Amino acid sequence: MAAASETDESLKVAKPFSVFERMVAWRYLRSRRKEAFISVIAGFSFVGIMLGVATLIIVMAVMNGFRSELVSRILGINGHVVVLPAGEPFKDYAALTERLEGVEGVRLAFPLVEGQALVSGAQGAGSGALVRGVRPDDMLKLKTVSDNIKEGDMVGYAAGESVLIGSRMATSLGLFVGDKITMISPEGDVTPFGVNPRVKAYPISGIFEIGMSEYDASIIFMPLAEAQAYFNAGDKVQSIEVFLDHPDDVDAVVPRIREAAGEDIVISDWRQNNRTFFSALEVERNVMFMILTLIVIVAALNIISGLIMLVKDKGQDIAILRTMGATSGAIMRIFFMTGAAIGVVGTFAGVFLGVVVCLNIESIRQFFSWITGTVLFDPQLYFLSTLPAEMSLSETLTVVIMALTLSFIATIFPAWRASKLDPVQALRYE
Repeated sequence: MAAASETDESLKVAKPFSVFERMVAWRYLRSRRKEAFISVIAGFSFVGIMLGVATLIIVMAVMNGFRSELVSRILGINGHVVVLPAGEPFKDYAALTERLEGVEGVRLAFPLVEGQALVSGAQGAGSGALVRGVRPDDMLKLKTVSDNIKEGDMVGYAAGESVLIGSRMATSLGLFVGDKITMISPEGDVTPFGVNPRVKAYPISGIFEIGMSEYDASIIFMPLAEAQAYFNAGDKVQSIEVFLDHPDDVDAVVPRIREAAGEDIVISDWRQNNRTFFSALEVERNVMFMILTLIVIVAALNIISGLIMLVKDKGQDIAILRTMGATSGAIMRIFFMTGAAIGVVGTFAGVFLGVVVCLNIESIRQFFSWITGTVLFDPQLYFLSTLPAEMSLSETLTVVIMALTLSFIATIFPAWRASKLDPVQALRYE
């Protein structure tokens, strides 16, 4: 009787979430033979939350990686700001370029001549190409290309005698460094019989690989002077590409560019030129987040069903605890901790799994490509040669908080239901 009285007192004075409450909650989590079905439901809840959290983290990281890689590659070869003439093409482009490079926030500016051409190799295969005429000195500063020369070098280009082509174009046309690529332009010489297409062959001094298949397969860089002659541009250029220190500072830098130009110009920036593409990417990312959140919600509902069955199974235990002096609040906290433990452990297991997969995403892609014998995320469809994943701390914390919140909410009703059972009802409930 004395021992029972002491237990009564200890239950009455026990603080919230005390050692006793944690011990009982942990005991209810452990599997017993007669509670095997309840343990299976708890296991499914754990696995569901873990996979839901991991999937959310992985998908968000891959979406971020796609956006980051596409932005860096698209903006690495195209100017953040494109300065166009309001009327005739720029003639005094050298002085204008120098003024623009002196603008605060501008990292690089260079004049550009651009045109379309049909290109072919020695084997006769042909394809369309975008020819961009850039000065050799500016080409060295365009690190996205000059630092990614896969074969050859830029010596011939610097001498104004040869061109640079992308790796995928070289593969499709069967060309190598030192070979000649034949270019056909409709903007040729004017004769009494009309305009004859211009056909000329240029030696290849280097093959670059930016990593974005669309660019590697379609762009040719040519010395500016040669491009002016080839496209009948004279001593003029069509535009000036401006690269900023920080692409997001466009709104602040554009007024300074207008002021430095000192003439009528038309300006477009990277956000305008790629607005549809990046808007679609953002919408897709948000929709994927909402859809995948349903996985976590389903797993949280499994916690509810598992706890309700556990409360039913533990009716006699609840009656004994209440008879010994446990308060309804203590009973509620015990079952709350039982359900919350599943959510907490599942959430952090999901974070661990998601981080591991994100850190090894490209190796995993290659493994499954090898297993299935197919190319997963074909670069010709997805524009990137590797599968990127870029985790965001804020997004990961959002996923963790959301999963924990859903798990805690799911435990409230079963725990409240357990706390409302009085000893007599609990015995009958059993």
